[in-house]
Amino acid sequence: MEEKKEAPSFIDHLSELRIRIIQSVIPVLLFAVLIFIFFEPLSELILKSMLYKEFPTYKMFCNVSQFMNMESDFCNDIPVSLREDGLGQQFSLSMWFSIVGGIIVSIPWIIYQIWRFIKPGLKIQEIKAVRGFGLYVFILLFLGIFFGYFMVSPLCINFFGNYDPFNLGKEGKIPSITSYYKYIINPVLGCSILFQLPIAVYLFSKLGIVNPEILKKYRKHVLVAILVLAAIITPPDFVSQVIVAVPVFILYEISIIISKRVIKKEAIK
Repeated sequence: MEEKKEAPSFIDHLSELRIRIIQSVIPVLLFAVLIFIFFEPLSELILKSMLYKEFPTYKMFCNVSQFMNMESDFCNDIPVSLREDGLGQQFSLSMWFSIVGGIIVSIPWIIYQIWRFIKPGLKIQEIKAVRGFGLYVFILLFLGIFFGYFMVSPLCINFFGNYDPFNLGKEGKIPSITSYYKYIINPVLGCSILFQLPIAVYLFSKLGIVNPEILKKYRKHVLVAILVLAAIITPPDFVSQVIVAVPVFILYEISIIISKRVIKKEAIK
């Protein structure tokens, strides 16, 4: 007779968790160092490019406005100049940008390590239920990053960069580098998280925590919660909150359909 393997102890779980954390952190640090080394060209390409009319989002809206014979601020460079608030601010921002960039690039590997950690504790049926699950996580993740970078950030920067009721002109509109970068980094990170809403609803529906009726009943409450979260992850203005909240609420409506399908399949079993 084969001897039964002993269940892993709490110490074994901690040891395994430590290994997974280390394996997750290493690529983050490596990518962060790489981004920091090439920060100057990456800053010009990814961050400062939103100040110029050649940015893809601006060109798209500019072409639309020209097709409709309308004048648009999207066809011009944004009339602002950036300034440094204090000595060392540029260094701090470059470090922060490098770490955030390292995390974003490493997210697929981090998710894989999380899966490797929880997989031994799952039953065969549970493993089959989440097969191909990672693909949807990645798709929604990159959709969130794409939406945050190409829609939320440039629209907010263009709007507030051109909003000048006091006629200050470019010489009077000199925002800090920190305030400018927040309009890029925060929406990108926030959207990448909020776009995981269908995944969360799928899992909670599988566990029986939520169902379509509950999601419909609390639709108004969720809308308020989405607006609050949008206010947290975006700069404090109504425009950026609405830009983020609309697609997330659409995802919530899609999540109701997902929950309905999950509950229906569970009922057949």
